[in-house]
Amino acid sequence: SDLYGDDMMPGGMVFLRCNPDHHGVALVGGAPGPSQKRELHHMAFEVGSLDEVFRARKHLRESGATIIFEGRRRAGVQIAVEFLDPDGHNLEIYWGLDQVGSEGVARPKEQWRGAKSLEEAIANPPPGQTPLLRDKSLLE
Repeated sequence: SDLYGDDMMPGGMVFLRCNPDHHGVALVGGAPGPSQKRELHHMAFEVGSLDEVFRARKHLRESGATIIFEGRRRAGVQIAVEFLDPDGHNLEIYWGLDQVGSEGVARPKEQWRGAKSLEEAIANPPPGQTPLLRDKSLLE
């Protein structure tokens, strides 16, 4: 679906799909040394609503988990919270992953709109993404 060059991720990255989801697998290119993640960068889990991502963040914070990212990355434009499990594995809970139609064309890079918080992600959505948060008490 998409490619990252070395300028975006050391070693580059290739996003692969087998259905309309923007990606199901993301492969990181060869790094010049041992992997920090035991060769698996992270596992991601899709949830059915944006509220679930916000509830997950709240629970993770209350539990003292290490949150390493929240907001929106680039390719796929999903809104997510990424954290470390007790064994140090990087996990992601996300909503709103782009769908790629039968023509196989992904969203252009100019529309990716990264965000560094969940609140910023819903305040500045990319074209076609409607981030509706039903439970406003989950906002900071």
